[in-house]
Amino acid sequence: MEISALYSIYKQYPSVETDTRKLKKDDLFFALKGDNFNGNAFAEQALAAGAAYAVVDEWDKPANDRIIIVADVLKALQALAKYHREQFSIPFIGITGSNGKTTTKELVSTVLASHFTTYTTQGNLNNHIGIPLTLLRVKPDAQIAVIEMGANHQKEIEGYCIYAQPTHGIITNAGKAHLEGFGGIEGVRKGKGELYAYIREHGGSIFAYDDYDYLHDMSKGINVITWYGTQKGSVTGNIKKSEPLLEVALTAGVTFSSVQTQLVGDYNLPNVLCAIAVGKHFGVPDEKIKQAIENYAPGNSRSQLIERDGNKIILDAYNANPTSMKAAIENFAKIHAAKKILMLGGMMELGQESVQEHIGIVQLIQQYVWDKVVLVGGDFAKIDTPFIYLKDSLEAKAWFKEQQFHDAYILVKGSRSMRMERILED
Repeated sequence: MEISALYSIYKQYPSVETDTRKLKKDDLFFALKGDNFNGNAFAEQALAAGAAYAVVDEWDKPANDRIIIVADVLKALQALAKYHREQFSIPFIGITGSNGKTTTKELVSTVLASHFTTYTTQGNLNNHIGIPLTLLRVKPDAQIAVIEMGANHQKEIEGYCIYAQPTHGIITNAGKAHLEGFGGIEGVRKGKGELYAYIREHGGSIFAYDDYDYLHDMSKGINVITWYGTQKGSVTGNIKKSEPLLEVALTAGVTFSSVQTQLVGDYNLPNVLCAIAVGKHFGVPDEKIKQAIENYAPGNSRSQLIERDGNKIILDAYNANPTSMKAAIENFAKIHAAKKILMLGGMMELGQESVQEHIGIVQLIQQYVWDKVVLVGGDFAKIDTPFIYLKDSLEAKAWFKEQQFHDAYILVKGSRSMRMERILED
């Protein structure tokens, strides 16, 4: 089936689903395949559950008017998303980076949504499946769209740009993340820089953090750049206080002098400044920018401050890499508290550098005084340390319950696969 014909069906039934467990009446079901599943096997189940049509690439049963056969379901999904994207002439903002991209996406979209009809990536739908699904959820009333792009190897973001077609770009940073796939820090910058390459080639514009010298190098050849930073840029600001929550003092670009966030960690300063710069660029009134940022409450284990049993717990367990882990530890070290406990999970996808990067984190920990340090799983298992080692987050949860902590500050952080948030589950 031609994409234009599939798009005509999509316009009648503009809700796409790939999981029969989440299916709603009149959805279009795309039967994706993975390593451990084949969505084609669930096509009839999807139709029985109320799907308007099922898009498949394997079909050996009698013809069915509600079965759409394509050569490759994933490619059809991506092509449909591209076709849909091309119907819009509004700004599409692409966001990527090693750290902070989801928080930045949330802050930027929250600010823009205070003034415009804004569509954005939900949760972590930031890959080759999630981005097309996000694009297909953009409705005709959209005024701006914000698309998060995650990647763990080169050429990935280049591929996303083919169907997302961003008009504006943001690289939050390029640090030590997914080193195994990218092939080192230079590979990370090259991979993330694919967003800039698309913007450069298509005459778009970017928002960039002036304090990072490498973004100046990476952005050469892009004609329209909105800088923000601590010293230079259209919006400038610094940390007013960060204990327990970040408050930013604004020194240029807005009429308000400070903004009180619900975010933990001074490492969120660039994310806040970015959201303000984007809001100003698109004409969001200052009072709406300030209110939007102050009302944004993080979720999903990202920079959350939880108070329980007299303890203050920083839960930042959505992901971890050497750059974000270092920032979290250094931020936590600055907090004034009589009793501080570190509970850190292993960092994944670091390749040959993994053990050395874990050693680096242990050496950083040893520079400060803590009440207790617990290292959980991953390549922490390969290092001799004076700290408590537990094999997984379930063991850590049992240990945590036994301690009966009170009046303590606790940092819980680790890679997504470590599931460090389980420590706090009842």
